[in-house]
Amino acid sequence: MRHTRTKENAAGRSDVLAELMALRAMSVAQLREKWEALFDAPAPNGSRGNLELRMGYRIQELALGGLGRETRRTLDALAEEFAAGKLGGMVSDPRKPAPGTKLVREWEGEEHVVTVLADGFEWQGRRFKSLSAAVRAITGVNWNGWRFFGLDRTGGVK
Repeated sequence: MRHTRTKENAAGRSDVLAELMALRAMSVAQLREKWEALFDAPAPNGSRGNLELRMGYRIQELALGGLGRETRRTLDALAEEFAAGKLGGMVSDPRKPAPGTKLVREWEGEEHVVTVLADGFEWQGRRFKSLSAAVRAITGVNWNGWRFFGLDRTGGVK
């Protein structure tokens, strides 16, 4: 059954590629007509390139699937922050434990404690914007800070 599924995926991708290539050959009037079919709304006034890009994404979205759950959740959180007037603010990483949490890890025979702050992390009295930066100070090399401390995507331990 897996083989059939792969053939279906390949055929679907081939169809998508053909549709994307067809956009380049269309006149602006044809692009506007195609837009209405894809979005069920009149095409916006804009450049040909913009129409092609947005329709190209829509064709792929319909054929291959849209954004993943985690991406949608991040975008929803960003929209909420925007609506609340927190313009320019960063969306909080869902892995980040609550401020005050102590992350403990032994490295080269020494126990290291990193404290989670509202705006970053602290290790040995030094503040860091990211957990990875704190881990780099501990180890001397680049590490994924979440992985170093064994945290999963929700801030829990793996």
